[in-house]
Amino acid sequence: MSRTTFFEKCCRPGTGTIQVAVLDANTREQICFLDKVDPYSTIGNIKCLFQKSYPHWYPARQALKLDPKGKILRDEEILLHLPVGTTATMFFIDLGPQLGWTMVFLAEYIGPLLTYLLFYFRVPYIYSHRYASTSSPHPVVTRACACHTFHYVKRMIETIFVHRFTHGTMPLRIIVRNCAYYWGFSAWLAYYINHPLYTPPSYGEIQFNYGLIMFVMCELGNFSIHVTLNNLRGDGIRGRRYPIPTKNPFTWLFLFVSCPNYTYEVGAWVSFSIMTQCLPVAFYTLLGFIQMSIWAKGKHRAYSREFKDYPSLRMAIIPLIL
Repeated sequence: MSRTTFFEKCCRPGTGTIQVAVLDANTREQICFLDKVDPYSTIGNIKCLFQKSYPHWYPARQALKLDPKGKILRDEEILLHLPVGTTATMFFIDLGPQLGWTMVFLAEYIGPLLTYLLFYFRVPYIYSHRYASTSSPHPVVTRACACHTFHYVKRMIETIFVHRFTHGTMPLRIIVRNCAYYWGFSAWLAYYINHPLYTPPSYGEIQFNYGLIMFVMCELGNFSIHVTLNNLRGDGIRGRRYPIPTKNPFTWLFLFVSCPNYTYEVGAWVSFSIMTQCLPVAFYTLLGFIQMSIWAKGKHRAYSREFKDYPSLRMAIIPLIL
């Protein structure tokens, strides 16, 4: 598709008389002036028009505001419905290079997967030279590696085949920070679990097996919730509704929490902590729980605001507690 055809399809200029002046949010200098913009144009359309003058600022990289310190306008907002007259002044912020969500998640997950394996196979220069390319005599180490590998392979498969993403993107600088978090913690966990001096769990096979059963259940539950949410999004805006339990028993947790995918995710890491009896894993689990609790409470509030009949019994992430 040619660039002209793209913009004709995306922007669809009309016969309105609204003029849009785009200013730099920091310097207040005018960057672009759009004349005769259709009043029914969306912010997304305006971003497309803006890109015609500055091709390197693609829509996902743009943030437009009516006030330099105000909220960023959503792409679906219509110009006519905004508090502007015949001339609208918008302030532009460059969000920097962006990356699509599929690539974001793959970048975050491939690192922990490969990093952990480097420690498991004890490549040279990680531990003492005499331990290079050796293997641990403890079966729990091999099983923990299998569980960790399964967890991240599952995440990547879900990213490619299950999750549905809109046109959302993430700034490259945040991706670097997130990758440092996931990759760094994976290396920290792997260093201790695969260390030549690693001590197996206190209660041996019994402790590991109980943790393994819990881990498998949580992984199945997490996958089931992701599939359910994917099917829900498949109905589109017309069929928009909050998630409810299905015939799958793993989805029955929806009766008690708004984000059971996070509940199962935390459960999987708690079980991995039990299996390995490793303090860094427990610390990583705690940090993950704190972050997922923040996300879950935000989602819970959004559901409660949007749906008047939203079940009052549901909590955000922990049934009856949080």
